[in-house]
Amino acid sequence: MEALIPIINKLQDVFNTVGADSLQLPQIVVVGSQSAGKSSVLESLVGRSFLPRGTGIVTRRPLVLQLVYTTSEDNQHRSAETGTLDLEEWAQFLHIKDKVFTDFTEVRKEIERETSRVAGDNKGICSEPIRLKIYSDKVVNLTVVDLPGLTKVPVGDQPEDIELQIRDLLLYYISNPNSIILAVSSANMDMATSESLKMAKEVDPDGRRTLAVITKLDLMDAGTDAIDILCGRVIPVKLGIIGVVNRSQQDIIDSKSIKEALADEAAFLQRRYPTLANRNGTPYLAKTLNRLLMHHIRDCLPELKTRVTMMMSQFQSLLSSYGDDVQDKAQTLLQIITKFNAAYCQTIEGTARNIETTELCGGARICYIFHETFGRTLDCIHPLAGLTQMDILTAIRNATGPRPALFVPEVSFELLVKRQIRRLEEPSLRCVELVHEEMQRIIQFCGTEVQQEMLRFPKLHEKIVDVVTQLLRRRLPPTNDMVENLVAIELAYINTKHPDFQSNASLVSSLLGEEEKARSIPVRRSHGNAPSTYEQEIREQSKTQSLQNIQRYVGDQPLPRPMALEGHPSQPTSKDQANTQNWFSSLIAGPRAEHTEPSKEQSHENSPNMTPTHQVRSLTSYFYVLSV
Repeated sequence: MEALIPIINKLQDVFNTVGADSLQLPQIVVVGSQSAGKSSVLESLVGRSFLPRGTGIVTRRPLVLQLVYTTSEDNQHRSAETGTLDLEEWAQFLHIKDKVFTDFTEVRKEIERETSRVAGDNKGICSEPIRLKIYSDKVVNLTVVDLPGLTKVPVGDQPEDIELQIRDLLLYYISNPNSIILAVSSANMDMATSESLKMAKEVDPDGRRTLAVITKLDLMDAGTDAIDILCGRVIPVKLGIIGVVNRSQQDIIDSKSIKEALADEAAFLQRRYPTLANRNGTPYLAKTLNRLLMHHIRDCLPELKTRVTMMMSQFQSLLSSYGDDVQDKAQTLLQIITKFNAAYCQTIEGTARNIETTELCGGARICYIFHETFGRTLDCIHPLAGLTQMDILTAIRNATGPRPALFVPEVSFELLVKRQIRRLEEPSLRCVELVHEEMQRIIQFCGTEVQQEMLRFPKLHEKIVDVVTQLLRRRLPPTNDMVENLVAIELAYINTKHPDFQSNASLVSSLLGEEEKARSIPVRRSHGNAPSTYEQEIREQSKTQSLQNIQRYVGDQPLPRPMALEGHPSQPTSKDQANTQNWFSSLIAGPRAEHTEPSKEQSHENSPNMTPTHQVRSLTSYFYVLSV
């Protein structure tokens, strides 16, 4: 039974070292109001003065105190390396394992330094515990947690909610179902107002794991005693109520030893409470705590063993998944990076071992973005959107300046064509963005084998993901620049010497020849300078012939009535404008197939898809018709 407490202490040290508190271990938790005498009780149990003293709140961090009973013949806790072979008693802190304290005044100073380091130099509190082991032949095996005392008014740099913070800290420890609550109260206060007993009742309504300690029995008012309290007639506690007499502040100032204080305590109990003396006092409290803790550990042992075994199995499996020890770090690093690189490329190429079946990913999604998303977006762009007949006529007139137009100016043609070409830039940049997002998603689809390696080295995984993400982000602006440059190249030079324009060139030449013939016909004046009816008929026949030639070139689509350039272009009627738009749309959306001269038999069904070059060529023909 005595070996159970050291085993629990080892488990506490292990869990504290690894930073885990998932296993609730049996321990004794001391709670009480500020200046109720908690520290004095602990010092009486140890037999040494080692806790910080002062006015106000002194204990500002939880102190996990492990008392280890050891004799001079016990070599289990002694070693020549630490220099404890010949020591009767010594102390060690978990945060400085290599240092052994034999002067308990230095133990007090170390507690104060460690408290100030984490909780500050004023009166702030901290939930991070200090762990202290004391080895002695004057103690019993015990594990006690000393907590800050309950207070009401904040002092120093304490926040306004200091009472709530301390209360939450105490509830965290006493809510552990495997803990024993040591509720400390002063005998010179009404037990009905005891804060420690009130908190203990909140988490332990039946009092099955609560032990009450009544301090300052010697400071009760004259004519009163604590018999009813010690016998449990005032507040019943199932684990019992034990009264003790601590050293007063004057005794501490006078350096009264713990041994002398224990002797005075025994004498006081024999004098004032002779029938209860054998069931009260500090020695009886130490034995009771030791007995209660051992029995409590024994009761909790089956559950603890099951949980420890389960946790060992889980962590053993996790440890096995990490593989063997790394012998060559550089080689291991190179292998992991190579595997990640191969998995990334295989995901793009579609040759990965684990192919996703629920959604498109990797190279397949990039292909979908190019051919479906981007392709449909381009198909939805109407080549004549925002381009009316009035815009074309206005552009032609603005390009000719003050002189009448004999031929269609190329400046107006390029101006309108470039405006339509610029509409391709935005969907192209959006396509680049979608591909960039998919390449970032591919990082998460690099195969199960690589993911296991990444789980083994989580920081390496984070670094690889960060480097790849930064690389993709750095390459995004140059890619956007390339797309913008491609559009700028098309805008910079409109190549009308492209082979697709050759058939249109012969048509325009024939039209110009017929127009020249019409202009060379002698003019007969009927009255003054006005052209005769014959001349008007000749010109109308020439224009009609030109329109018929264009009609044969573009198919059976009806041509709109061209508007004259001699005067200010009038706004066409809604019906004429609709006919013009319909004809112009069908003209621009002509056949994409390579051809030099469309035949008369070519039907209208073959004209919906036309390459940009064909569109420009058709636009050129329409310019000519409008300028005739």
